[in-house]
Amino acid sequence: MVKEKVLDYANKISRTKRGAKDEIKPEYPEYRILEPVVTEEMAEVGLCLELRVPQSAAEVAAKCGKSVEETEKLLWELAMAGAAFVNKIDGVDKYWHEIWVPGHMEMMVNNKENVRKYPVIAECFDLYGKRRGPMGAGKFPVGLGPMRVIPIEKAIQGETRRASYEEVSKYLNDNTVFSVSDCSCRTSRAALGEGCGHLKEDMCIQMGHAAEYYIRTGRGRAITREEAFEIIRRAEENGLMHSIPNLDGEGKTHAICNCCGCGCFAMRLANAWTNPDIVRSNYVSKVDAEKCVACGECVENCPTNALKLGKKLCAEAPLKIIRRELPYDTEWGPDKWNYEYRTNRRVVLDSGSSPCKAECPAHIGIQGYIKLASQGKYREALELIKKENPFPAVCGRICPRKCESACTRGDLDDPVAIDEIKKFIAEQDLDAKYRYVPRKRHEYGKKIAVVGAGPSGLSCAFFLAQDGYKVTVFEREKTLGGMLALGIPAFRLEKDVVAAEIDVLRELGVEFKTGVEVGKDVSLAELRRQGFEAFYLAIGARAGRKLGLEGESAEGVMTGVDFLRRVNLGEVVRLPARVVVIGGGNVAIDVARTAKRVGGDAVTMLCLESRPEMPALPEEIDEALAEGIVIDNSWGPKRIIVEDGRVTGVEFKKCVSAFDAEKRFNPRYDETVTKVVEADCVLLSVGQTIEWGGLLADSKVELNRNGTVKADPFTLQTAEPDVFAGGDALTGPKFAIDAIALGKEAAISIHRFVQPGQSLVLGRIKRDYRAFDKSGLDLGGYDRMPRQSAGHAASGGDAFRDPRGTFTEEQVKKETERCLSCGATVVDEFMCLGCGACTLKCKFDAISLVRKYDKAGKDLPEVKPEVVKYVLKRTVRIALKKPVKALRAAFSRASN
Repeated sequence: MVKEKVLDYANKISRTKRGAKDEIKPEYPEYRILEPVVTEEMAEVGLCLELRVPQSAAEVAAKCGKSVEETEKLLWELAMAGAAFVNKIDGVDKYWHEIWVPGHMEMMVNNKENVRKYPVIAECFDLYGKRRGPMGAGKFPVGLGPMRVIPIEKAIQGETRRASYEEVSKYLNDNTVFSVSDCSCRTSRAALGEGCGHLKEDMCIQMGHAAEYYIRTGRGRAITREEAFEIIRRAEENGLMHSIPNLDGEGKTHAICNCCGCGCFAMRLANAWTNPDIVRSNYVSKVDAEKCVACGECVENCPTNALKLGKKLCAEAPLKIIRRELPYDTEWGPDKWNYEYRTNRRVVLDSGSSPCKAECPAHIGIQGYIKLASQGKYREALELIKKENPFPAVCGRICPRKCESACTRGDLDDPVAIDEIKKFIAEQDLDAKYRYVPRKRHEYGKKIAVVGAGPSGLSCAFFLAQDGYKVTVFEREKTLGGMLALGIPAFRLEKDVVAAEIDVLRELGVEFKTGVEVGKDVSLAELRRQGFEAFYLAIGARAGRKLGLEGESAEGVMTGVDFLRRVNLGEVVRLPARVVVIGGGNVAIDVARTAKRVGGDAVTMLCLESRPEMPALPEEIDEALAEGIVIDNSWGPKRIIVEDGRVTGVEFKKCVSAFDAEKRFNPRYDETVTKVVEADCVLLSVGQTIEWGGLLADSKVELNRNGTVKADPFTLQTAEPDVFAGGDALTGPKFAIDAIALGKEAAISIHRFVQPGQSLVLGRIKRDYRAFDKSGLDLGGYDRMPRQSAGHAASGGDAFRDPRGTFTEEQVKKETERCLSCGATVVDEFMCLGCGACTLKCKFDAISLVRKYDKAGKDLPEVKPEVVKYVLKRTVRIALKKPVKALRAAFSRASN
């Protein structure tokens, strides 16, 4: 049954009446938000309140015919519910009502107890915006919206035309009473299960009369001015922006919100309805393309997706510029909106951007750290790398260098030696005195278990630890590092390098438990009982794969990864003279080169692929050949020859082709062509498998036919909601950098999972970086500086010492100059709100705020006439534009 007086009160707050064209109906959120917490008696006194006109209980009692005592009680209940304001003025409590937003919607959502009891309150705040947002699309001039972005103050300090009302410090210095509360928008989102991962706690600052109200009604806690400045600083550090209620008059406001574009309802006005004028500041971002290095930090932090990566190298044929329609003179309906903005965010223009960033599985800002290295800012370069990759020193030694394969410089002469530059930068990580340990952003404190201390598990732990989670990594081996420590020989990756970078995780508070096999020594169920709230399964593909050949179980036959593990664990391994390695990948190369170092005088590799088709990297093949290893291509094993239980050789058959016409692995053999290769030892290096053991016992987690785990490819969540999986356990054997990238994504998902009301996908960036088409580039006029080479150092008699050198600082300077810096950020000035978050993320002084508008906020009564005037002018512009369109269309038809 409809509460009639409550419905009347909803209409009063909406500044309309029952029966009017724009009346509030019972199904509208304005009524539904009041209905569960406002009684008819409360609404009766509420109907005697005035908009922003404070009245005492005695004054209201005289209007409504109730006693002062009863009126006072009902008014206080309205204030507690958030349906009325209260302040002590001249020693007397005085009450008034506000507008819905910014106003009662936020106040009602900030009553935590009521939202818990009646989730419809949070739902109605969301629905109010969805109902009213389209009504204002294109109809508000700059500076007159209900909320207004205020720039990060540091971003406009160099702007001589800035006004005091554009500075956060002005509002904090103008007030003496402050409170902080949860963000009402994020509270609403979380109650609906639609949170974006930005949490609500202690986000919004109230000042003056709003602070008094929030403190007295328990919505916020009192803070000092210094604490308010610290909240602002921390918000900016975490990539948030500021907005303020904009209807208090020029230079006045009662709150400062620390917003994100993916959760804030005010920013939704800009994003969902492509209507930025309603909330924008007077500023827009400008990019200095010469300084910009397309690192992407600004792009991923922009609240309206106004920034995207593009290219700055010239094309032989200039791109055609398409002029976009704008709401100033265009009807602005659903065809212009972007209602799915929380899931369709783009990081790069259709034309693409830097190939190096696009091809790197972790999408590291490669141009960025090259530029910083060129300036001698090695610590800043290391910090930029570690935003995506916690193990740059490791990857500097074993990375497949997909970035270099795609490098635009390679179309001119030789690719930039990106990996060598990274390796030089990362040398700092090997010295505890100079290494970069990120500062913790939060202290969330929840317990998370990571199963497997390989690159993916360690990466996940690294990023979770930065948010203050209590991460425990469980590793079945006594050694940390997974395949980094046990599957890669020391002459490619020395173990002190792995240990040094793992030490950073210890400094972040990550706990390690080695020699513990989850599923055998402890179960997932037991860990849940110990308080662990989520799990990341990153056990890798640690077991070697066999081929099912005749004689495979003979003495002297083992898998390559088992062989490498034994050597890396320090076991005394001496191989006989004649060793056959079956396989043609990077691991097979490692196996063969290791065999050469532990007794294998005559080591022969045989693989199905031809030399150009071998999956091993060309430089790895060259190093194997240089060590005297024989590589015999296009042969597949037929059987292992055994005498008295011991291997004596392998019979091979000729492989005619390893791949079919679609480049799928599908070997064909000529069975009539065979040969026998004598051997005292056979090492099978033809792939790896995953050993799950009892880890998934009594679990809903499912496996694919190849033994990999089934999980959502974006969120990495398995069929067991609190279990996530990544690395080789998900993808099958890949490179360390692929596993590292998945570890970060897992950390994002786990953070969202363990925090109430957060969605795993909404507001989450899909890092779909794509390279531009290099075929049309004009690369004439560039220098021909030769690529630097690090060379090799003497091993000093230690066959397992990494002989590869590192660039000198002079070489780094020369090599960084070779980068063409082919990508840059591009600004959509229409969608840019001028918040300044991008300027704080840029380390290159490449992006700044420029004052484009000169509009101050106005007091509420002054707004409507201005909006009406703007709407009338806009209507005329739209009407005048239509005939022009019609004439152009007719002319076009006539021309054709």
